[in-house]
Amino acid sequence: MNIRTAVMEDLESITKVEAACFPKEEAATSSDFEKRLRVYPEYFWLLEDGGKIIGFINGMVTDEPFIRDEMFKDASLHNKNGMWQTIFGVNTIPEYRRKGYAAMLMEKVISDAKAQGRKGCVLTCKDKLIHYYEKFGYVNEGISSSAHGGAVWYDMRLTF
Repeated sequence: MNIRTAVMEDLESITKVEAACFPKEEAATSSDFEKRLRVYPEYFWLLEDGGKIIGFINGMVTDEPFIRDEMFKDASLHNKNGMWQTIFGVNTIPEYRRKGYAAMLMEKVISDAKAQGRKGCVLTCKDKLIHYYEKFGYVNEGISSSAHGGAVWYDMRLTF
């Protein structure tokens, strides 16, 4: 297993992994990822098994304390000097789930965000995943204002 940051040549693979992990109405599109990769490829953490991308985490950096739906579509909102590392998606293809790979990626993101001097990490998740993120120290801050994909989301924060 190898964790690395993304390059534009990863676009197709990233898009396929996302489609395998999220319902269509929630999944980022190839166009969304292309915009993100042009602005902040170093904030894509890819997990590979023998050169095959089997999971990834991505998200912009911001001074805003919560994820707004506009952030998913507008990569220009990224602020490399911001205080919060957002996490837009934690992706692991189905056949690699429940083996600790998402945790491996999350630990790397947290470690990198700390090393970069961020205040912490923020994400949104569905109620069934709150307990998972709490294992990393995230705190549930209640129902999010996000209406992304028509789902109910919860704001989660990890403060360093």
